[in-house]
Amino acid sequence: MKALNDYAVLLDDAAHHAREVPQFDTESRLSLDDAYAIQAASIQRRLARGERRVGVKMGFTSRAKMLQMGLSDVIWGRLTDAMQIEEGSSIDLSRYVHPRVEPELAFFLKKPLAGKVTGPEALAAVEAIAPALEIIDSRYKDFKFTLPEVIADNASSSSFVIGAWRDPAIDFGNLGLTLNIDGRAVQVGSTAALLGHPLRSLIAAARVAEQAGEPLQAGWIVMAGGATPAEWIKPGQYISIDMEQLGRAGFHTQD
Repeated sequence: MKALNDYAVLLDDAAHHAREVPQFDTESRLSLDDAYAIQAASIQRRLARGERRVGVKMGFTSRAKMLQMGLSDVIWGRLTDAMQIEEGSSIDLSRYVHPRVEPELAFFLKKPLAGKVTGPEALAAVEAIAPALEIIDSRYKDFKFTLPEVIADNASSSSFVIGAWRDPAIDFGNLGLTLNIDGRAVQVGSTAALLGHPLRSLIAAARVAEQAGEPLQAGWIVMAGGATPAEWIKPGQYISIDMEQLGRAGFHTQD
């Protein structure tokens, strides 16, 4: 098996140039620790090119998805400034390999948050919340991958769009939402799908980031996880999320 850094180079190049790569761990021989080490090394290459860390994204925040994947915990990835897309802008899908989109809730932190924290402690670190969309993009050929491969590939995270920031005093535990394509709702869900309450996703983020030696920082964004199944996206579409009380966020895809 190749050195972990070789896989990091492979996946970084795949993401940077929007190219498919073959699977390298079809029998899941890599440990999850190895997979996260590959992810960290891959993101480090982005930082060396001038990108800046701006937060984390959470994955498998649905209990059903966790059980389906045989997991007892969430997975997570790293966000950089180059991954953020301005709300309402138009993107070129040639930047992606297998682009799909998920509706999410985003947190903006006003102070660091690390280790094992309570719900009130987590909420006290939140400056604002917003409706958000995450473009996820597996770089593996034929859209086939194992769990370690997904984690190594930055938990499939590729881009994100944030709507207007709102006061976190709003009760955001069970806000209805729709994922829309060209004005038509294609998925309907609730923020309660995120571990029963999105705040639990933030608590988990504080724990896993601290364990990785990268505690959550003031000014960082935490994407709380997909509130519905992901939808494939195509050229010439307008993709949006409408979230009860928090409003809308969206982007266009170029023809």
